[in-house]
Amino acid sequence: MTDTAYVSAPQASRAAAGETPQGSAAENRYAEAALDAHKRRGLQLAVRARWIALPIIAVFIVFLNPNWSVLYYHGLLALLCLNGWFISRVGKVGRSRLELFLIFLDLAIMTFGLVVPNPFDSRGIPASMLYRFDNFQYFFIILAAGTMAYSWRTVIAIGTWTAVMWLGALGLVWWFSSPVPGLSEAAAAAFGYEPELAQFFDPNSFVVQLRIQEAVVFVLVAVTLGFSVRRFNGLLRSNAGLERERANLSRYFSPNVVEQLSQNDEPLKQVRSENVAVLFIDIIGFTRLSAGMDPHAVIGLLREFHGRMEREVFHHHGTLDKYLGDGLMATFGTPVAGRQDATNALACAQAMRGSLAKWNRERAKQGKEEIRAGIGIHYGEALLGDIGANRLEYAVLGTTVNVAARLENLTRKLQARIVISETLAERVTAEQAGGDLLEGAALHRDQEVRGLDQPMTVLAWG
Repeated sequence: MTDTAYVSAPQASRAAAGETPQGSAAENRYAEAALDAHKRRGLQLAVRARWIALPIIAVFIVFLNPNWSVLYYHGLLALLCLNGWFISRVGKVGRSRLELFLIFLDLAIMTFGLVVPNPFDSRGIPASMLYRFDNFQYFFIILAAGTMAYSWRTVIAIGTWTAVMWLGALGLVWWFSSPVPGLSEAAAAAFGYEPELAQFFDPNSFVVQLRIQEAVVFVLVAVTLGFSVRRFNGLLRSNAGLERERANLSRYFSPNVVEQLSQNDEPLKQVRSENVAVLFIDIIGFTRLSAGMDPHAVIGLLREFHGRMEREVFHHHGTLDKYLGDGLMATFGTPVAGRQDATNALACAQAMRGSLAKWNRERAKQGKEEIRAGIGIHYGEALLGDIGANRLEYAVLGTTVNVAARLENLTRKLQARIVISETLAERVTAEQAGGDLLEGAALHRDQEVRGLDQPMTVLAWG
């Protein structure tokens, strides 16, 4: 067998970043899923914020106007709470006409409540005074809540719709309302020396300039917040891409190694020699086993086998090097050496044997044939580093890799499930963390291993 190499973290990261059309499409799906999750959480937060803010407003308006007529506004606030719940139910990433309609309805209810005189209020306040109570500021609550869940376009649309509704309502109220006699004359008499003051304090005046100012400022704030939301969504997409790269790394490395890789800028770049444990596992008699099977059943068998063995590799802090048809190669001590790499490799092999035994019991109940596998492990020096020019792979090179593969082949001759080198056994003892992992092993001396000049001593488990 020739020296082998596994896909490096930089390569996995570039694949995750979408160097191919398939990768780009997958990244888009990952980003859309992240945006959808963000919007769901944002809508939940927005609804909760609304259900907190609107009751506070309900109490506050009683403080401002301790009169039974404020129950009219309480009813409108309840409608806004209910509409917020509907929005949270229909909200989704992308265009939703129903969601946009409910947002528009939100603004319409707010505008109606702020500019149309309360039918239960008998005080006879001029309609223009409703524009003078600074009620427009309540629209900022809806705008602020919108930034939690809506796209930047929707945030800007909220600003635009609000401004149009507010000024449109101003035109309608001005057209249909009648001035209260005497008020304008009284203001003119009091402030006749300054016409602008007289207009400002005239209860019948809508002070159109201020209403336009309110609308313009609101649109500008909405546009600013909209682009802030757009920037945030860009960061969210970027973060989703990083999370996808991290997920891709986890297909090759155990979680603790992924954590270490993600916290370093170029952890794999240095070419170095390192002592590592290399494990090979292969299904015995796979060609005969698969000869009469349906191709789909063969693929299903391999997926289940690889999945079970891969879990044990990661559980024991190993790195999945590659799948080798009906087997796989794993390394322990890459890309960063640990304190008990040999122990982890042997513990992984024992766990693999246990996992296979459990799987075979399940297969026996289904009337299926037993799956037997051989495992070979060696510990020694290997050369680690990137190879290639533009397309990099992180290579594990050296005799250690070849010897581990030969030991896996030796399981057939010795009729054993696991064969390890004496070097690995000595290292397990030196690490003082193996416990009883070496118990039950049979010692086989003077075993010829192809590629080595001298025979070697191995330990085997049946």
